[in-house]
Amino acid sequence: MDDATQIINSFKALQDDICAGLENLDGATFREDLWERPGGGGGRTRIIMGNVIEKGGVNFSAVEGTMPENIAAALGLGKNEFLATGVSIVLHPVNPFVPIIHMNVRYFETNTGKWWFGGGIDLTPHYIIDEDAQFFHQQLKRVCDKHDQTYYPKFKQWADDYFYVKHRKETRGIGGIFFDRLAGESKGPYGEFVLDVGKTFLPTYLELANRNMNKAYTEDHLEWQKVRRGRYVEFNLVWDRGTKFGLDTDGRIESILMSLPPQANWIYEHSPKQGSEERRTLDLLKKGINWAT
Repeated sequence: MDDATQIINSFKALQDDICAGLENLDGATFREDLWERPGGGGGRTRIIMGNVIEKGGVNFSAVEGTMPENIAAALGLGKNEFLATGVSIVLHPVNPFVPIIHMNVRYFETNTGKWWFGGGIDLTPHYIIDEDAQFFHQQLKRVCDKHDQTYYPKFKQWADDYFYVKHRKETRGIGGIFFDRLAGESKGPYGEFVLDVGKTFLPTYLELANRNMNKAYTEDHLEWQKVRRGRYVEFNLVWDRGTKFGLDTDGRIESILMSLPPQANWIYEHSPKQGSEERRTLDLLKKGINWAT
């Protein structure tokens, strides 16, 4: 993981492995769209709409060219040529007891010599199940501790702060880990960490899906699922930096917005009943919960 070509090839292989595992889980196959960006580079968008995953995307991209001035300014850079590559995943399940999951692992460099890695994984359950939340965070802590025992608490807090729907004053889900601008003297250690995070995705999601995908559910459960999907949409369109970066760099719009669910609802002044599982989930959408223990 010392040069851009090696990083790009590792991300492509990660996309292939995850897609194969998800197809095996679901029984459906991914549709692949190969695309090119007018300013340079392109990607492989893969979408699945199946039996377990109602709509999901596992995308790879490697885009390059002249960085727009507004992005360069926001990143504290002058005029430059850039390369950005990574894998981005969002899965919206059929069963409301299976959580929404998101992952992104990425690498960025410019011709000024600046480079860094970023990424993370977070979970957005429609219904928070304590055992699942604990398992999810334990998996993330394990991969973080393998590389640096300061990573998990630092990146967990970063996720709590980043995946926060400010206008709702609630977290998007139960968080996970989030990190950006990892850089140092050598790319190797950071690249290996990011790739390990990527490899953690599939076994973690398969476990959560297999625990919950055959549970019975009602129309009320589906209604709540759509309400929670609406909050997911709000975050992605209002606050998510990846969405904004894709739009500002003239990215492929269908690939950028693949994170949105097939259906979502917005109910005026929706308020779950006290004592309900929906209210319990809403009450747990806050920062600072130590799920790993």
